[in-house]
Amino acid sequence: MTTMRAARLHGPRDLRVEHVARPAPPGPGEVMVRIKAVGVCGSDLHTYLDGRIGDTELGGPLVLGHEFAGVVEQAGDGATDGEGRALTVGQRVAVDPAQPCGRCELCRTGHPNLCIDHKFCGLWPTPGALQELLVVPADTCFAVPDSIDDEEAALLEPLGVAMHAVDLAHLRVGHSAAVIGAGPIGLWCAQMARLAGASPVWVTDRLPWRLDAARQLGAEPIHIEQQDPVEAILRATHGRGVDVAIEAAWSDEAALAQAADVLRPGGRLVVVGIASDDKLTLQHAAVRRKGLTIALCRRMKHTYPRAIRLAVEGRVGLRELASHRFDLGEADAALRCAADYEPGAVKVMVRW
Repeated sequence: MTTMRAARLHGPRDLRVEHVARPAPPGPGEVMVRIKAVGVCGSDLHTYLDGRIGDTELGGPLVLGHEFAGVVEQAGDGATDGEGRALTVGQRVAVDPAQPCGRCELCRTGHPNLCIDHKFCGLWPTPGALQELLVVPADTCFAVPDSIDDEEAALLEPLGVAMHAVDLAHLRVGHSAAVIGAGPIGLWCAQMARLAGASPVWVTDRLPWRLDAARQLGAEPIHIEQQDPVEAILRATHGRGVDVAIEAAWSDEAALAQAADVLRPGGRLVVVGIASDDKLTLQHAAVRRKGLTIALCRRMKHTYPRAIRLAVEGRVGLRELASHRFDLGEADAALRCAADYEPGAVKVMVRW
């Protein structure tokens, strides 16, 4: 066949499944991946709802999707994965959507997530994974064992973001933590914080099914419409506050204020969420008087091998958060399900 299906976004809430040309064969150092599973991320929803994310605007029809896994369909010459192993046809892989240049100062000093000349699947103008086939640099692929299924392999990407956020938090055994927002990233941040030795870990949200998920992962849930989360956490810590707060909502003013207010003096705030209005607003006095350290999480770096090991060892829940599943032909329904917070929705998956 010379064509394939692809879900392309033409404007806000205008996602169409269309037949497009198959990609050209992979070149040297590239592979063609037959996509098997894609997770719907909150950052996809920014582009889906607003036609932009931050200052990156939709410039034409775009295939969304950056949490994905699949099978190598074709391999170009010298195709080796992210750990230097040869990739062959039929190999199952999880794919890092970031394609750093490898040449700039940030890449050379070990920070490819901050690359100034990168591409990112599903971010204009680079097509993402809501299509049947996609050609990617081979070194963005990571071989996964059969003990990890396609959905779990796709969800290694958001798990990696949560791991990077906890890395930035500099958590120590016995630290206390609060996670603002119980979406998938927030839930994995809470799980990673617990694995890093934090206790207790509070998670705040307004959706009861997401708070139930937080409880099942061993966190202390707080329903923000039933009690003041700041008062609850300060009361539980005898007025001290937590050592680390991770903002994993949409970085609006209320979520950021909540994160700052629950921190102890000298605490650390990690901002993971992306604001719809592209603004970061904090009360200056609140963060200055406490002498807070603020770190912003830019995607992930060097996390896939660690994430795969955690999944293989059964130390992290991946499929447990996958609540809704759609076919590629139902991609718009999948995005709407996540964007409209349909009851029970935690992690929405598209698979075929």
